[in-house]
Amino acid sequence: MTWSEMQPLLSQACWDTFYMVGWSVLIAVVAGLPLGVLLVLTERGGLLHNVVANKVIGQVVNVVRSMPFIILMVALMSFTRWITGTTLGREAAIVPLAIGAIPFFARLVETAVREVDGGLVEAVQSMGGNTWTIVRKVLVPESLPSLISSATTTVVALIGYSAMAGTVGAGGLGDLAIRYGYLRFESEMMWIIVAILAVAISVIQFAGDYAARSLHSRGGRSGPAPRLRLLKPAAAPGETG
Repeated sequence: MTWSEMQPLLSQACWDTFYMVGWSVLIAVVAGLPLGVLLVLTERGGLLHNVVANKVIGQVVNVVRSMPFIILMVALMSFTRWITGTTLGREAAIVPLAIGAIPFFARLVETAVREVDGGLVEAVQSMGGNTWTIVRKVLVPESLPSLISSATTTVVALIGYSAMAGTVGAGGLGDLAIRYGYLRFESEMMWIIVAILAVAISVIQFAGDYAARSLHSRGGRSGPAPRLRLLKPAAAPGETG
């Protein structure tokens, strides 16, 4: 197969892969961030101490995480068909990709948020901050560098998952590698796909690490004290300004 024949196939496969991964990451972050924070808040001694809720959420997360992705895709086929109307193509692949990534990202969020200095939480509580204020002003901002690293890890994992999704007709680079690199013995196509994935993952990892370091140096965890001035206590009687 010549380069002129491979180029349109590779271009479409790259677009399909990053389309699937992009939407899956967005859904995983939107759903996994509050889920991970909730796991921290409801644990023993947490701000929303609720052992039953914590155990239930934790077990659901563990069950989904324990399933190999290829099995998860098959198990979710009926659900995927109900959501998208089909089990083939990139739109259908987004469903199992997102569902598989949500608990993965949630556990990373849980680890990142749990490492926030408890003294900062106590400081906000002493100023009258409620749970939502603590989450918004302390837990998420202080753990942001780690959250960026967690999102980067999730993106890299989803690229690998998307390649597996190609084995069941999801499209993308995995599908191209199976159809041409494996079934048609086009070794050149296989190695080009490997190179594309290696470069893409390296660029994504570099960008994520750079963003996390930049946020850390601006005042993330272990950096300068958080902006607690947003929660100034009320001025004493007779004081002005």
